[in-house]
Amino acid sequence: MPLKDAFDRHQRNRREIALIDAALARLEERLDEVAIVPGKVTKSSDDFPYIEEHVSVEMPEPREASRIREKMAEKEQRRSEIAREMRQVEEYIEGMPEGMDRQILEMVYLDGMTQQEVGEILSLERSGISKKINAHFKLSQLSHL
Repeated sequence: MPLKDAFDRHQRNRREIALIDAALARLEERLDEVAIVPGKVTKSSDDFPYIEEHVSVEMPEPREASRIREKMAEKEQRRSEIAREMRQVEEYIEGMPEGMDRQILEMVYLDGMTQQEVGEILSLERSGISKKINAHFKLSQLSHL
């Protein structure tokens, strides 16, 4: 995946992770609210000779609980994919030498600031921030050729 694409998705990924975390919390609540039903399981007796025994148990309704757990697993998988992509961006920025370009990329992508806000802090026009970001990506593409 091109680095520019990962940077372009970084802010959206941050928002998506927040949405996934909220969805996981809701699913966890729903899992806690699943009706408890009686059931029977088979087990071996504790003493020799091990004889098959049937034991009464209470557990969350299996179909509903399994369905919720499957949704949770899907959300956790997506969260993991997004976090991996976000780490790629963060590691790239951390690997840059100290300077204006790194500071701009940190502020825009890691701190979530707008280009206008960064420009005000650094006493630059928003267009100047945009040009520095785009120039950096053009240079990084040329160095990978």
